[in-house]
Amino acid sequence: MSRLLALLVCAAAPLFADDLDKRLQTFVNAFALVEQNAADPISSEQVFYQGAIPGLLRKLDPHSVFFDPGQFEQLQKMESSTQKGFGTVVSLLPGRVIVLQTLPGTPSAKAGLAAGDEIVGINGYVINQLDVDQLTELLTESRQRPAQLDVMRPGATRATRMVLTPEDMQTPSVDRMFFVGPGIGYIRVASFDEHTGKDLQKAIDKLGGEGLAGLVLDLRNNPGGVVTAALETASLFLHPGQTIFTVRGRSVPEKSELVPENAQPYGFKLVVLVNEKSASASEIVTGALQDHDRATVVGDVTYGKGLVQSVYPVSQRAGLALTTALYYTPSGRSIQKPLDASQFELGATTAHPNRQTEFRTDKGRPVKGGGGIQPDFVAGPAPLNRLQMVLDASGSFTSFATDYLARHKVEDNFETTPAIIDEFQAWVGERGILPGSAEWSAQLGFVRYRLKVEILTQAFGVERGDQVEAQRDPVILKALEILGS
Repeated sequence: MSRLLALLVCAAAPLFADDLDKRLQTFVNAFALVEQNAADPISSEQVFYQGAIPGLLRKLDPHSVFFDPGQFEQLQKMESSTQKGFGTVVSLLPGRVIVLQTLPGTPSAKAGLAAGDEIVGINGYVINQLDVDQLTELLTESRQRPAQLDVMRPGATRATRMVLTPEDMQTPSVDRMFFVGPGIGYIRVASFDEHTGKDLQKAIDKLGGEGLAGLVLDLRNNPGGVVTAALETASLFLHPGQTIFTVRGRSVPEKSELVPENAQPYGFKLVVLVNEKSASASEIVTGALQDHDRATVVGDVTYGKGLVQSVYPVSQRAGLALTTALYYTPSGRSIQKPLDASQFELGATTAHPNRQTEFRTDKGRPVKGGGGIQPDFVAGPAPLNRLQMVLDASGSFTSFATDYLARHKVEDNFETTPAIIDEFQAWVGERGILPGSAEWSAQLGFVRYRLKVEILTQAFGVERGDQVEAQRDPVILKALEILGS
């Protein structure tokens, strides 16, 4: 029992020595009473590994988690095999699977899994009915074929269903690059890995480098990744010596990361696109560019993941992932969204992100704090109407494109003709989709555009389809308006 008490001391927050002794003695006395008098026998591992230490961390924040020896060993194995499976680092507890990290470019990141999400079901199995050994076996089996996950997000009342397909190769983080207007480039960064900075610079130079009239940098749905990649990315646009972010924590010395003195930033106009799934490293880049008035931010409020986490090994081969600090933008905004003070102690500390709500950029422009990065201009996709939802949900565009391409060869400059639209209308009608003539006529533009996207995607690849989608994307159109002003 003494070795377990030593583990508890290592995991506990520092207290004054006499106060710590008193509290530990109270705990020891309570443990002794339970051990001697409980109706059923208990083990010290059960008390500490499943009760005391997880309880200590549970009140801090959603991301601080304890690993018993078996869980810690599994975490290390999962971290060392990032090229296979779904790319998710999880914490396994009896009846619980909590996401700690999604590796950039992997199926889990693409599906939108994020740190703090809890997987409550896998392929029809309810997680809370399984022990750790059963969970380990289920997770191992699920990585061999497409897996259906039911995911509960922090604060959500209903689970979200996702289907993940395991992959062996990691997708490049800089995965889209083309022109969206005369001299205006578009680059999408899907995540941040060790190659992102160099790959982004190569993509910019391929589009024209300093000769560009402007650039749309798309960080929507980017869950983050390697922080050094965020530093390299921001340094492509900011001046030497400018602050990119600051780290502050109770036991962590305050440190600011600056643009290197040898940086040679691009000077063209810049717009950054974000949404509610832009998180962590993508928020670091966006916040720095906004605070220094280097870029205009368009889209929706970002996710608000600004916790600095460290994984510590502790005695008896156990470990814990602990939040040690917060990320702050150059103006002083905390990236972290507010935590519920009634559930998490971090929500009531001096590092709480909401103590100040308004900040100033380098030019004195007000920007809002309070968690996540607030865009300069709010923009998003228009909601689908009834017919659009039916056509999309039924997979009509994709299925028709497959059928059409089996019968026709198309060129890269393909356009959807009235004859093709008539053919599509007859095709969906045969499958029970029979809108009125007025409803169909009102959606001809949408149908023409979606057919073009699907046919070119299947014929020439996803990037070609994305180029077509960019022509109608309201967020990109807003960016072009700003760059042209």
